[in-house]
Amino acid sequence: MSGKILFLDNNHPVMIGLLRDAGFTCDEDYESPKAEIEKKLGDYNAVVIRSRFKLDKQFLDHGKALRCIARAGAGMENIDVTYAESKNIRCVHAPEGNRDAVAEHALGMLLALLNNLCRADREVRSGIWKREENRGHELSGKTVGIIGYGNTGSMFAQRLRGFDVNVLAYDKYKTGFSDGFVKEATPEQIFEEADILSLHIPLTDETHHLVNHDFIGRFRKNIRIINTARGQCLDTAGLVSQMKAGKVTGACLDVLEYEAVSFEQLDASALPEPFQYLVASDKVVLSPHIAGWTFESYEKIGRVLAGKIITVLASGR
Repeated sequence: MSGKILFLDNNHPVMIGLLRDAGFTCDEDYESPKAEIEKKLGDYNAVVIRSRFKLDKQFLDHGKALRCIARAGAGMENIDVTYAESKNIRCVHAPEGNRDAVAEHALGMLLALLNNLCRADREVRSGIWKREENRGHELSGKTVGIIGYGNTGSMFAQRLRGFDVNVLAYDKYKTGFSDGFVKEATPEQIFEEADILSLHIPLTDETHHLVNHDFIGRFRKNIRIINTARGQCLDTAGLVSQMKAGKVTGACLDVLEYEAVSFEQLDASALPEPFQYLVASDKVVLSPHIAGWTFESYEKIGRVLAGKIITVLASGR
């Protein structure tokens, strides 16, 4: 096999190694402005990107020989997939690579929230020893509702198996998936029964702010919310208003709608009052978009994506 692949973001070295072993030329450019990348894009058959910038129509029109776009991660919102496919460019990603990491991180955040571990850790480090004030809640006996039952949603359900919980899942685009880990449910069943809600959905036009003030208000019980998907799937203002009302009793947020496009930093121009509330609240556990960011997932994503690129470029499409 032969062909040229341009890497626009750092990836695990195993990925370039596998592609070069398969006969491909791999070039790396992690610094040039987007406009400079566009000038040389026509020489390449594939590009590999994480979240450095958006691959829009203008960018794709420069890829005269482009046959594959590979996203090192799960979400595809930074790629105009519809336009790419109209130009016979195959778009692939690697949700299989970080699904275990995301599931474990979601569970870890939830246990930390239920047991006040973040607050207790800070207090003990400051010489404060409070036991009654940090009495926690057990996960056992609760109902966990999962929205989106793909790679990460299903792995999260598996991780919950040993905790004696009832797991319900809804996926608009999937049916017949009830098994030993989960019971397929309607949104109405989740609204009625869930104590905890976990989001495992991509960011699309229909999932943008899917979980908002009114959505949360439909739950019969007070609820805890986990978001390891995308920040903009959850309306932060709506979440905070329901926290102030007592409807949401805690939140685990690995992602925030205030992140920059690259996910590498918060957008300093967009940090309103709801964000300040989250930062100050002991009922919130935060992390900087690292749920899928483990040493193991880093390598697995590279291996999975290399295999998919080889398959696409070898297919002659």
